[in-house]
Amino acid sequence: MVEKVQEIVAFLPDLNDVNGVRDMAEQRLAEGDAAFVADLGIALFRAYGSADRPIWQYRSVFDSVFRLLTVAADAEHLGHALRLLGAVASDDRKMARYAASLLASSRSATDLARAFAGGQVHAGGLEELRACLVHELVVRGEPISDLPGIAPWTTAPHWRYHPLGWLPLHRSSIEQSPGLPSYSAHGSSYPLPFGSSDAEAGPAPAGDGRTTSAVETTTPSAAAEIARAVENWAEESNGRIEARTFALSAAGGSMAEILSVLSLDCLAAKGRRSAPSASTCAPSRVWQVLFAAASTGGAYNHGLYGAYGRLEAWKSMAGLSGAPQTATFADVEHHVHDHRWFTFSATTKWFEQVAWDIAIAALSPDGLSLAVLAATDTD
Repeated sequence: MVEKVQEIVAFLPDLNDVNGVRDMAEQRLAEGDAAFVADLGIALFRAYGSADRPIWQYRSVFDSVFRLLTVAADAEHLGHALRLLGAVASDDRKMARYAASLLASSRSATDLARAFAGGQVHAGGLEELRACLVHELVVRGEPISDLPGIAPWTTAPHWRYHPLGWLPLHRSSIEQSPGLPSYSAHGSSYPLPFGSSDAEAGPAPAGDGRTTSAVETTTPSAAAEIARAVENWAEESNGRIEARTFALSAAGGSMAEILSVLSLDCLAAKGRRSAPSASTCAPSRVWQVLFAAASTGGAYNHGLYGAYGRLEAWKSMAGLSGAPQTATFADVEHHVHDHRWFTFSATTKWFEQVAWDIAIAALSPDGLSLAVLAATDTD
């Protein structure tokens, strides 16, 4: 078996077609030889995975091997999947996030408790995977505190220092209907809940006739916090983002009227073919959209997956609701419930009008502070 793995690794760069290697790995797994598939994945990663831009043959074969062990393998083969992940995840945090999403989508929480046990895998190589698994399970509604194989890990002292430790170990009432990916050994599907708001939304209330003016209050730190859920669109795809805050001179104007007096790039008169319209929106809908934006990404990337997608969606909502960056999750949730939420739209050239358009506004309880997040992306 070792000789066959070494032969594949040695000749991989010379292959013009890697389907034969992928088919062989799938056949070996079907025959119950998960050890071979894991050994092949580890050998490929060690030979080619550290390159700045790995050869296409490696990317294709390794992803196939990775998916086979995490999605298609039987539960009794999970140990070999963890052996591969232990070798990879310590060097590649993105791979740990990806693996956690694959595993949580295809295996029970009871089976996944094995990832939190000691044994043949090195804990250091799996710590990020474990952190991501916890919140991949949370967004799927799993009661972490009731899982004896997982719950003790979340009470360890180190957890409080992990970025994901800021999040609760249960779904908030706002976290309704998260859009989660579906995986198979050969493909994936992702939800795209962008665009118009859902059935809960309705026209924004009419204003009381007051004339409202606005002064921009955006700071770099506030803009960065508001944009966290969609930052990956700009960094890894073709996305544009506008994140701004304003102080309003008076409360009581309609949201469409307020938006029309703001100097928003996304609503700029140049290229605009319609006046802005606004609808009220439940916080759960805002979270759903931001979670999808963060977790599944834009047109040309795969996002941050479920665990960090959850974190970045909440951080954007924290920014939109004006919560301090040092606020606890409970404080942010309180701010979110206190604010009034809107989606808005206008036919302008700023929005790509393809599949990835977001336009959200959050109005403070006193009606005098407004935060806006707009994002768009295209293929």
